[in-house]
Amino acid sequence: METPLSTSALATVAFILPSAEGDGEFKAPGLEEFLGLPALFFEGTPFEINRIIMVRLIALAIMALLFYIALRKSRIVPGRGQGAAELALDFVRVQIAEQVLGERLGRRFLPLLASLFFAILAMNITGIVPFANIAGTSLVGMPLTMGLVAYVAFIYAGIREVGGWPFIRNSLFPPGVPPFLYVVLAPVEFINIFIMRPVSLALRLLLNMMVGHLLLVLAFSATNFFFVSVALPAASFGALTLAGGIVITLFELLVAVLQAYVFTLLTAAYIQQAASDHH
Repeated sequence: METPLSTSALATVAFILPSAEGDGEFKAPGLEEFLGLPALFFEGTPFEINRIIMVRLIALAIMALLFYIALRKSRIVPGRGQGAAELALDFVRVQIAEQVLGERLGRRFLPLLASLFFAILAMNITGIVPFANIAGTSLVGMPLTMGLVAYVAFIYAGIREVGGWPFIRNSLFPPGVPPFLYVVLAPVEFINIFIMRPVSLALRLLLNMMVGHLLLVLAFSATNFFFVSVALPAASFGALTLAGGIVITLFELLVAVLQAYVFTLLTAAYIQQAASDHH
């Protein structure tokens, strides 16, 4: 049943929308934010670079440069830059690698896990960086590539630590299950372990960053719409959308770090499961 509040809100929206510029409507952001982006360099070649690819390259270059500057002259007593870099690396080592994989496997896979964490973090943060304003992970290509890296890592770990056939047997035919159930269980486990794991990693990262970008564009484009295209008193709604945009920006900073952490943590968990003698 419609409440007086919802009726009033709909009436307000109906009053505001016709006041926009051009065709008289506020156009919400859509997939055009990600698709059909014009080429910046090498248009029409296999090396074509658009805005998102450029953001990825710059983000990764800056992250690599920061670590190089911080660690190029390492000292026993670290300075500020070296201390910050070591603290960041220790976070991945202690909270992800060693906590999930143990000391031996954690040391072996630390370079991979650290690379995943900081690469994803760098490309996620570009979603709130002025003049970039889009996450490098908000198109499926990069999240899928990261998912495939995780996939290769846990397959490699399983084959190296357990052996080829024992790894497959432990994955598809878990012990303690009546043999006649393997007809149903083996295909389900195959889909879950060898298909859904990399796909779920990629989709989780992609959708979080894509939705965050759309919310930011919606908030700030609405702010521009209210301040520029709408007369008072309706223009005062721009203050609300501006405040909402600032809150979403801070939330997206948290999401950028959290998604890098979750992706890396799940990768470590998959490696640990693959490397164990039983599932």
